[in-house]
Amino acid sequence: QVQLVESGGGLVQPGGSLRLSCAASGSIFIIYAMGWYRQAPGKQRELVATITDGGSTNYADSVKGRFTISRDNAKNTVYLQMNNLKPEDTAVYYCNADVRRTIATTRVKYWGQGTQVTVSS
Repeated sequence: QVQLVESGGGLVQPGGSLRLSCAASGSIFIIYAMGWYRQAPGKQRELVATITDGGSTNYADSVKGRFTISRDNAKNTVYLQMNNLKPEDTAVYYCNADVRRTIATTRVKYWGQGTQVTVSS
């Protein structure tokens, strides 16, 4: 199996910063794209940012210029640096990874358990 464990969430004031981390562990041959999604109360889960194994990134328009996604392939870890946070960024943030467990298996997308980010004064 593959486990994704997120950390770094919390309560922060508007304009503040947080850094989320997500470490993948278990039976892993290769990790393709990794990403962050979020879900606010009463809303659907939405994409925040993704990064390919080659380092290409994609961001939701609402976070461009404020959030930065990065990854450490040696540690199977993806990060999300969030700056200039706004109350509308409040949500549960989920990590996602597209994983091939062995050379012979198909790719499967795994999800973390989520970490709460609350932006409030």
